[in-house]
Amino acid sequence: MMTGFFKMHGLGNDFVVVDERTHRHDLTPARIAALCDRHTGIGCDQFVTLRPACAQGADVFVRFFNADGTESGACGNASRCVADLLARETGRDSIGLQTRAGVLHATIVRPGMVTVDMGLPRQGWAEVPLAHACDTLHLPITGDPAAVSMGNPHATFFLTAPDAMAPEVAGPELEHHPLFPERANIGFAHIAARDAMRLRVWERGSGLTRACGSGACAAVVNAVRRGLVERTCTVVMDGGELVITWREDDGHVLMTGPAVTSFTGTFSPEDYPR
Repeated sequence: MMTGFFKMHGLGNDFVVVDERTHRHDLTPARIAALCDRHTGIGCDQFVTLRPACAQGADVFVRFFNADGTESGACGNASRCVADLLARETGRDSIGLQTRAGVLHATIVRPGMVTVDMGLPRQGWAEVPLAHACDTLHLPITGDPAAVSMGNPHATFFLTAPDAMAPEVAGPELEHHPLFPERANIGFAHIAARDAMRLRVWERGSGLTRACGSGACAAVVNAVRRGLVERTCTVVMDGGELVITWREDDGHVLMTGPAVTSFTGTFSPEDYPR
C-alpha cells in the first residue's frame, strides 16, 4: 500500500508530513530515519505524523520525529506547517494542535503566515531537564549558556560576534553534554539590537538546520531573562526571520512565521528497512 505525504517547510526547516488520522502506517524509527535521508529517502529535517486528537481543544494529535528516528516533544516550524495544512483543509483560521508538550493553539495571520502559541517556557533545571540542580540562566559549561525547555530542551550561547562559535563544530559535542540527559538543541545567538538577533541552531538528532522555531523561542526567552532584548524580537536564521513575543501578562511565547507546502507524493513503507 502506498502512503501519501506532504513535503513542507518553515524557513527551509523541512518536513515530511504523513496523515494517519484514518489509517496507521508501519512507520518504525528505522523507517522514519531512512525516509529522512536526503540521498536514499525523501529527505527532511523532521518527520511528522497526524493522528486523531484526544485532548480538549485540539483538532489533531501531532508527533514529531528527528532525522535519526527519535521522537521530539515539540517543533515550532512544523507546528506552523501543520496548522496551515489543517486551516486549508477546514477553512478555519484557528487550529488546536495536541503534542506531547501540550495543546498548542495556532492562528492563521494570512495564507502561509501562522502564529503559534508555544505555551509557557519551562525554566526549572528538572523541567529542562538537566542532570543535576543548577542555575538554568548560567549553566556550568564553558561559554556560559542559558537553558530552557520549549517542549524540548534548549541551551543558548550568546556570542560576541556572529561567527564566534561554529555550530557544526561545537554542536555535536554540546548536544551530548553530560548535563543534558535527554540531549539538547544548541542555539548560537548574536544580539544585533534590543529587538533583533542572529541565531543558528544545532538540533538534537537532526544537526544544523536552516531554522528552528522552538530554538528561536528559547533564544528570545533566555535573552529576555538576561536583559539583552525586549519581549518582542525578530530572530534572523539562515532560512529567514521569525517574530517571537514572550508575553508578560500570561508568560506564553508566540511565534509568527511562514509555512509552505513544497510538493506532495507517495512512498511504500516496505521499500525501507523496518
